[in-house]
Amino acid sequence: MLIAILACIAAVAVTALLSFGRLARSTGWNATVIPLASIIGSGFLVCGPLLAREFGAAALPAMAALLALAYAVGAVLRFNIVHVENHAPTLTLNDPFAWAMRVGQFLLAVAYSVSVAYYLKLLAEFVLKSVPVAAGSHALVANGLVTALIGALTLLTFSGNLERIEKAAHATVAIKLGIIAGLLTGLAIWWLTHAAAPIELPPAAISMAGIPLLLGLLITVQGFETSRYLGESYDQATRVRTMRYAQWLSAAIYLAFLALLTPFLAQAAHAEGVAGILDIMALVAPIMGVFVLIGAVFSQLSAAIADSIGSGGLILEVSRRKLGVRTAFLVANALAIAVVWLTDPFEVIALSSRAFALFYAVQAGLAVWVSRRTGAGSSLLQAGFVAIGSVCVVAALVGAPAEG
Repeated sequence: MLIAILACIAAVAVTALLSFGRLARSTGWNATVIPLASIIGSGFLVCGPLLAREFGAAALPAMAALLALAYAVGAVLRFNIVHVENHAPTLTLNDPFAWAMRVGQFLLAVAYSVSVAYYLKLLAEFVLKSVPVAAGSHALVANGLVTALIGALTLLTFSGNLERIEKAAHATVAIKLGIIAGLLTGLAIWWLTHAAAPIELPPAAISMAGIPLLLGLLITVQGFETSRYLGESYDQATRVRTMRYAQWLSAAIYLAFLALLTPFLAQAAHAEGVAGILDIMALVAPIMGVFVLIGAVFSQLSAAIADSIGSGGLILEVSRRKLGVRTAFLVANALAIAVVWLTDPFEVIALSSRAFALFYAVQAGLAVWVSRRTGAGSSLLQAGFVAIGSVCVVAALVGAPAEG
């Protein structure tokens, strides 16, 4: 009962602070929320069981390594926010650099379409976890639910209410972070009340074989790149600063959640399905399962709406507006539906990661290119961009599903 009460208080307090406090009205927070909303989907819920299964007691260091890679990629994007954007107005239409930029936009549009399938597949798995569905028809029901949701997003695009839906997606971030605060509080109270209890950890398992799976989880810490395309709303300095804030805050949440999950790593390693965290959190307190379900639904739906909008908008730009707004969204959502029916929930995580890794590799290439063209950045910095791009290429090639 104590866990439930304190978790609810923390959730309500954080939600209220982020909805009505002075912070909620600040430009810096609004610019931070956009990448933060994409980074913190249900990835932090999915990562715990998957990393526990693959790395055992070394799950926390594995998560730290994944976050370090994401932060390094973020550094590439922050460099490009300044130097690629400043260089772009000097380019002719057929400049090779301009074409490379368009390739990057196209890859991001595809990655966003795939991520819509990823977000909504996870949403369906969490929802169906609490609904009795025959095992033989589970995949059919889940895919049907996701297809219906994507269809609804498409209809909303056609209805002219896109701006209203975008604002609604933004508003859910406060609720999502409040739910996360409640989850962390519940786990922390469990630690305090069970301090004397022995903890049985699974053996640490660190090997080269785990690298493909770790790279296949890149999608779960992705989202910071949205700051790159907010130039119409925020200046470069604000976007660079707030992308960094979003990555710091999300990293703290991921690491805190996984650290507090340590007593349950043995159970997490045997959790079934991507929604297995529901069973684990129910061991802490029955209400924690409800928190997870609400958090997952809000996280996935808001992120899916944001990425659907982003995908359609990018396809519109790549086509140089030869496609209409509605056609661009139809193309993006048709791709998402195809991904839904051609992959299972574990495969779509790796597929999404590969798509974003390829986009990040192109961004690293652009960073090296613009650095050489303009003289911005040292040779050492360029070598760092090459290294990061190489890792992203490897992630695109070998990122593995969480289950074979």
